[in-house]
Amino acid sequence: MAVAPVLKFLTVPAAAKHTATVIFVHGLGDTGNGWKPVADAFRTDPALAHIKWVLPHSPIRAVRANMGIEMPSWFDIYSFGLDTDEDEAGMRESAGKINDLIKHEIETNGIDPSRIVLGGFSQGATMSILTGLTGDHRLAGLVVLSGWLPLKDKFKEMVSQNAASTPIFWGTGNVDPLVKLQFTKFSSDYLINEVGIPAAKTGVFGGLSYNVYEGMGHATVPKELEDVKKFIAKAIPAK
Repeated sequence: MAVAPVLKFLTVPAAAKHTATVIFVHGLGDTGNGWKPVADAFRTDPALAHIKWVLPHSPIRAVRANMGIEMPSWFDIYSFGLDTDEDEAGMRESAGKINDLIKHEIETNGIDPSRIVLGGFSQGATMSILTGLTGDHRLAGLVVLSGWLPLKDKFKEMVSQNAASTPIFWGTGNVDPLVKLQFTKFSSDYLINEVGIPAAKTGVFGGLSYNVYEGMGHATVPKELEDVKKFIAKAIPAK
């Protein structure tokens, strides 16, 4: 019997018959509600009308990098940057909970993992990398917005056999003051050079597509969202 997921989440139903799902993971200090306007807008596109959105809410925890203030967070952040200790226990715990959401979608709602896209913004993007590339299921794709590679000293040992064949859309801003361009470039290069995920080729769907948006800080912009929309439509087309 399928077990109900621990995480609370918001659901934005498909506008047409539900045949695919996007699970999108919010960033630090946010909730699933923060990405509902995006889901609402995307579902009006006829090419995405068959997609249900699952927007989970993270637990509340103290975050050291923000003076220990308690806020929605998937894991503790000790400081911002690649050369810092990481909250491995918190990351693994949240990855397990997000994976339970994926299992729930498969077992309870009958959606094949090849019809599920996992994505996120910032901390949520990092959780999507960890969950999507180390989990049991080969997903339709990952959407990584302003994220970074987690557990870089162990990640290569953790990846699943499905990692190299998972399409990834990676979006980043060239003036992001928090998740800086050099962090995202290192992270994407690591996945290509160390994990073996091929770099995307123009006109061919698959591999890791690394996209830099000029003038974009730690946020998203219409051009990025339009590119995400196209990626999702290719990853989980209507059927």
